[in-house]
Amino acid sequence: MPATNTARQGANRDPSQALHALVLQSLDDDQAVETVSIPLAGKSTIADHMVIASGRSTRQVASMAHKLAEKIKAETGRPARIEGLPTADWVLIDAGDVIVHLFRPEVRSFYNLERMWGFEEDGKLALAEPRGEA
Repeated sequence: MPATNTARQGANRDPSQALHALVLQSLDDDQAVETVSIPLAGKSTIADHMVIASGRSTRQVASMAHKLAEKIKAETGRPARIEGLPTADWVLIDAGDVIVHLFRPEVRSFYNLERMWGFEEDGKLALAEPRGEA
């Protein structure tokens, strides 16, 4: 399982980085759209990373959330907290060091979390790269 192997390799460095890699790989595997990762370490105490991604439908958003929560529990032994799953317009997954927001595209553009949380100097956020390229 590539996501697990990537996370295990990263676990030797930093558990937060390993979890972040697991999240990005899982979303890439599930064909998430416009995945953005915002580093929060040193800027906020809520988490080290915030990942924002979209699904094409409520069904895809719900499926990505379920799979990601299962992978997080299998890898870390701790269940991730999930909010918003019944409607799946906006699903929040709190995995501790990584917070994940999964949206339908219309809802994502309405709330525009990237703009609210973006800390990049140039005002632009880079799309997250799949973790198989490390």
